[in-house]
This record gives sequence, C-alpha cells and structure tokens, in this order.
Amino acid sequence: MTIRFIARVVGVEDGADDCLSAGIAETEDGDGMMFDFQCSLYEPDEQDIALGWDTHCVVTASQGTAYGAVNELTLHGNVLRIVLDPDDLGALGLPDPEIEAIIEVDDEAIEEFRSAMRRILAYGRADARPSVVHL
Repeated sequence: MTIRFIARVVGVEDGADDCLSAGIAETEDGDGMMFDFQCSLYEPDEQDIALGWDTHCVVTASQGTAYGAVNELTLHGNVLRIVLDPDDLGALGLPDPEIEAIIEVDDEAIEEFRSAMRRILAYGRADARPSVVHL
C-alpha cells in the first residue's frame, strides 16, 4: 500500500502526556491515513512490563493501538517504508502489513521526524524493537 502524506510531520516531546510522539498524516485536518508513533519519556515500570507497554506504540486514525508493532522501518529521503507485525493488523485496523509513504514536507520536518523515530524505536525491551531500522 502506497500513501502520500502531505501534512506536516511532527516529532513532539509532550511533558503533559509523558511521551515522545512522532506522527504523519495524509491530510492537514487528520482525515485519511495517519500514524502516530510513541514511547514513554521514562523507563518502563512493573505495570508497563506486565501490560506489554514497555516498547514503542503505534496509533492509527481509527485509534487502533499496538505495542511493539513495527518490524521494520526505513526512511530514505522522503520515502518511508513500514513493515508491521501481521499479528497487530487487527488491533491497528489495517489490511496490509507493508506501507510505503511518500512524505511531502520540507527537509527540516523530515529530520525532526527521523530524530524522534530513532528515540521511539530504541525504547524499551530489546525483543520488541524493529529488526531493521534505517533512519
């Protein structure tokens, strides 16, 4: 599935929610396809570990949510390729585990997204980190 993302790419450290978030959206108003990647700003506690929240989180436009769902992520120039764990597709409300996105924003926004994604995908337990990350 190939998608054109034209909305601004965001990488935000939100102290109010205690998380780092990096999102991309298909439209400025958030309609259409959207991905918000998140991780906590703090080390996982016992409750996070027990609930499986001790890794990165992916949220879609339909509020589908999955933890540790990214198997691979590559960003070359403005082309983002995401491979999700097929077991998480139902929770995310997606039909296909492979997404290719053309991100139509300036280089500064892409670099902001890239920097946030490095931190998000490195968060938490090692066995839930993507096997391939090229940022």
